[in-house]
Amino acid sequence: MRAMIVDDEAPARSELRYLLEETGRIDGIMEASSAREAVERLMDGKVDVMFLDIQMPKTSGMQLAEALHKLKNPPAIVFVTAYSEYALDAFGVDAVDYLMKPMEPERLAQALDKVQSRMKPEEPQSHSAVERIPVVKSGRKVLVPIDQIRYIEAKDDYSCIYTDVDRFLSTISLAKLEQKLAPHGFFRVHRGYIVNLEYVEDVEVISSGILQLGINGIEGKKISVSRRRVAALKRALGL
Repeated sequence: MRAMIVDDEAPARSELRYLLEETGRIDGIMEASSAREAVERLMDGKVDVMFLDIQMPKTSGMQLAEALHKLKNPPAIVFVTAYSEYALDAFGVDAVDYLMKPMEPERLAQALDKVQSRMKPEEPQSHSAVERIPVVKSGRKVLVPIDQIRYIEAKDDYSCIYTDVDRFLSTISLAKLEQKLAPHGFFRVHRGYIVNLEYVEDVEVISSGILQLGINGIEGKKISVSRRRVAALKRALGL
């Protein structure tokens, strides 16, 4: 997803940017300090979701949302505000969600789930196109079935894909792989890792309170879970 944060307060934009980056679900983030600047930035490229403050100088966030709602393909709107009294008006402009400051990571994750459920795929893909991932092995292209993938690790500008018997290099970013594999039971537990939940063998809490995952078929490998992803992971695993 591509996102834009619209808020006249720089610290608020910075905090939300951090939270969005921590989810690992956003490909690009733009910022705007006013409704006017937001409209100008929209011309620079497509935005899937706009996180919009309500009370801003001159044109309010609600007025901007009303204008965007009239577009043929408007971005999804998620209001982020310290004021609860505008909630009813927000859904009058078909807002996806209404988040209160200070924001909880779990509520942000729920909002992103709602946005993704509304999004249409950019281009149709056949089922077989997602069943295998193109990788590089010994200088040649190989197609790895996704049900053989245990976990994926970010390595600089590449991704390392691990099965129980081999390791492959992919030029597809972790963010793109997450989008492709999430419907197939894969979960991004950390900025640097995606795991196939089917192969999560055990969940361990270490002394510092961090969760670590053991992966079936990968002896001795433990994958740490970002604190901000713990609650969502537990839900996914039914814990």
